[in-house]
Amino acid sequence: MGPVNWLAVVFAAALALAIGIVWNGPLFRTGRQLLPGGSERAGNYAVVGIVFLVSAAMLGHSFARIGAETLAAKPWLYFMQTGGIAIAFVIPSVWLTHLRNRTEPMRRVIDCGFWLIAYLAMGLVFWVLG
Repeated sequence: MGPVNWLAVVFAAALALAIGIVWNGPLFRTGRQLLPGGSERAGNYAVVGIVFLVSAAMLGHSFARIGAETLAAKPWLYFMQTGGIAIAFVIPSVWLTHLRNRTEPMRRVIDCGFWLIAYLAMGLVFWVLG
């Protein structure tokens, strides 16, 4: 196993958080934030940032296990890994949670789209900084 690219982990988490802020703010103005809360918003973003940091660290570990030579020969694996995790695990979890909460269908689509874009963006960071 190769070393984890910790710089890419930090940048991937930061990019995913930035996408979340834009996605749930100016892009899809629905009155919803990434996490609800008025005065505690900075603390909420810190929690979301930590969640993305854990996700990015796991992705970094996965890419280290694949190996630099394999990733250099097959760069699409960055996107297959990150997109695959989003499609197979994250999106179904978000969708089922929204179903349980009886969230309107368009909100489900918007939120699931966010997770796919966020994970693919993390894959892009690992590819660029790989």
